[in-house]
Amino acid sequence: MILIKAQRDTLLAPLQSVSGIVERRHTLPILSNVLLEKRGDTLTLLATDIEIQITTSTSGAGGEGDGAVTVGARKLQEILRSLPDSTEVSLVLEDKRLQVRGGKSRFSLQTLPAEDFPRMTISDGETRQFTISQKAFRQLLAKTQYAMASQDVRYYLNGLLLMVDGKELRAVATDGHRLAFSSVEIEAELARQEMILPRKTVLELNRLLVDTDDALTITLTANQVRFAFGSIVLVSKLIDGKFPDYERVIPASLRNHMTVGRTTLVQAMQRAAILTNEKFRGVRVVLGENSLKLIAANAEQEEAQEEIEVQYPGEAIDVGFNVGYLLDVLNNLQAEEIQWSFNDANSSALITVPGNDRFKYVVMPMRI
Repeated sequence: MILIKAQRDTLLAPLQSVSGIVERRHTLPILSNVLLEKRGDTLTLLATDIEIQITTSTSGAGGEGDGAVTVGARKLQEILRSLPDSTEVSLVLEDKRLQVRGGKSRFSLQTLPAEDFPRMTISDGETRQFTISQKAFRQLLAKTQYAMASQDVRYYLNGLLLMVDGKELRAVATDGHRLAFSSVEIEAELARQEMILPRKTVLELNRLLVDTDDALTITLTANQVRFAFGSIVLVSKLIDGKFPDYERVIPASLRNHMTVGRTTLVQAMQRAAILTNEKFRGVRVVLGENSLKLIAANAEQEEAQEEIEVQYPGEAIDVGFNVGYLLDVLNNLQAEEIQWSFNDANSSALITVPGNDRFKYVVMPMRI
C-alpha cells in the first residue's frame, strides 16, 4: 500500500531534524533506523540512540490509511536529498520492504517492525518547566560549548553544566585547561537545580535551534531534560556525576587589565597561529604599556610576530597560551571589545566583556 505520498521537502526537512543522532553502525541494527508513523495526514518521525530521542511531526502527508514502519535513516535521507526539489515522493510498503518512488527513480529498502522500535520512557515524578527564546538559549550554548571536553576519562567533563537558580539560567563547560561561563535571565523563579547535558545533546540542540524569538520550553526531571520547540521534541538523559565547583575556578581578583578590540585581536592571533607548533599551538603573549605582542614559533625555527595597540597601563607580562583556546572564545563572542585580566605568567587569565558580568572565560597558561 502507498503509506505516504508527499513532496520531497515535506519528508526531507523533518527527517533531517531527527536523523542527526542516528549512529551509522550500532550494535542494535534498529537504532540505525527512523520510525515513520502516519495517522491521518500527520506524519511523525522518531529517532533515538537510547540516550537521546528526537520526535517531530509534519502535516500534508497523503497515502492510503494509517501505518508505521522503521527504515534506515541515512539511506532514506540520502535518497530524498538526491531527488529534484519538486519531486512528489511515494513510500510504498510491500512485503516488509519500503519502496521509495520519485519521478522515474525506484528504491527498495529493508524495514524492521515498528513495534520493535525502542522509545525512551519519559520520567515520572516532579518536573520543573520554563520558557526561553530559542535565540537566547542558542547564544548561551555558543558562548560555552567549545570548552567541553571530548572523550575525557572524567566523563562528567564531556558535557555541559546547565543550572537554574531563581530567575537565572547558567551554562558552564570545562575541559580542565579552560572554563567558559555564561548566564541569562529567565521569567520563571525556580529552586536551584544542576544537570549535566551530554556533549551530543548540546551539539544537536545547537544544530536544531534557530536565532529567533520563537519559544523553547525546557522541562526538567531528576534524570532527564526535555526541549520542545517548533514541531520538535528532544528528550535527553543526563550525565550522572558531580561537576567541578566552577565558582572556585573563576579568579576573584586580578591586578592587570587589558582592553582590546576583539576583531583586531582575532586577526592578529590567526596570523600568528600559522607558525605555531601543530600539536601544542603555543603563542607567547608579551604585554607592555599599551602594547601587546604575539610571538609564535615552531620546530622548524620559523617565527611569527604581531604587535597591536591595546589599553594597558599594567606591569610587563610574558605568558604563553594555547592559541586555539583563545580563538575559540573570541570567535564565539559578538562583543566589539574584550577585557583580558592577568596576575602573572603562572596563574589563570580571565577574559570578560566590559559592562557584562554574565560571561566569563578562564584559561590556564602554558609553558613555551
